[in-house]
Amino acid sequence: MESFKNKMNEKIKQYSNKEYLDGYIKKEFLIDDGDADIFLHLRNREELFDIRTMDEQIDLNDNIYSYIEKKTSMLDSSIPINLHIVGLDLDSKEQGIVKHILKEHYAIELFKVQKKFKLCKSKILKLIITGLLSFFGYAYFFFMTDYTFFNEVMGFLFSFSLWEGFDSLIYIYSDIKAERKDVTQNLLINVEFE
Repeated sequence: MESFKNKMNEKIKQYSNKEYLDGYIKKEFLIDDGDADIFLHLRNREELFDIRTMDEQIDLNDNIYSYIEKKTSMLDSSIPINLHIVGLDLDSKEQGIVKHILKEHYAIELFKVQKKFKLCKSKILKLIITGLLSFFGYAYFFFMTDYTFFNEVMGFLFSFSLWEGFDSLIYIYSDIKAERKDVTQNLLINVEFE
């Protein structure tokens, strides 16, 4: 048991240090002059397009989006990305369609994240305002009256509201901001065909 723990700690130190991760990212993404290159090797059109879609409703295979998001999640969100689609002979019209579908997909994802971002911001603001107002109510009932029931209610309301507001600000808001940056990075992917 102890030797297994030691092996685990050794692997954690080996694979989670900055030098290993930087080396892995350089090897995996061939980062030159600040851009990251992601290569998507495909054997046929069925791997690229979702077979359940056609004509004006055509969409890319969900595995394409998963692959892109898996690869880009390892990169800092400020790094420009070049996606190289290798192995398919697509004409210029089809290439334009693929680029448009990718942009449209990530534009919709950005819209969803932005909506979530605004809702979270509104929730935080409302909770903090409620907390501050109830704090003033608590202070009023504590110093000016003998109403202990209202004092307890205001005390609970201000502590709960401020706690939830700052908890959301620290954890949820920052996660949504990071998600927004990642989706925006994917929206700005430069697609090349080889």
